[in-house]
Amino acid sequence: MPRSPSRTPSRKRVKAERRGHRGEALAALFLQFKFYRLRDRRFKTPVGEIDLVVEKSGTIAFVEVKARARDADEYLTHAAINRQRITRAAQYWLVRHPAESGKDLRFDVILLAPGRWPRHLINAFPAA
Repeated sequence: MPRSPSRTPSRKRVKAERRGHRGEALAALFLQFKFYRLRDRRFKTPVGEIDLVVEKSGTIAFVEVKARARDADEYLTHAAINRQRITRAAQYWLVRHPAESGKDLRFDVILLAPGRWPRHLINAFPAA
């Protein structure tokens, strides 16, 4: 979705967005090293965005990437994920890719923090 032309983002917002893009790129590379096939990146829908859509062994995983500037409490980061938004966006992705509807689906989370290996939470939450 394009930004509103009437508002220019603050420096802080631009910096956070860049950090998010770098985090998504790192998470995609991390998953590819784990033999996941990248199906989609930053899939935008009217109801939200899916950071990464990957596939491995016939299972489609919708991945939310959380990159933090410092090592934050993992529980708080996981709790901050808008599961309903991701679930609706995943349903939209499936409508756009009907051939994939018969495959197993799950929702994963990748947590990133400076100086730490990415943490991959497989099947992090059920579809809401």
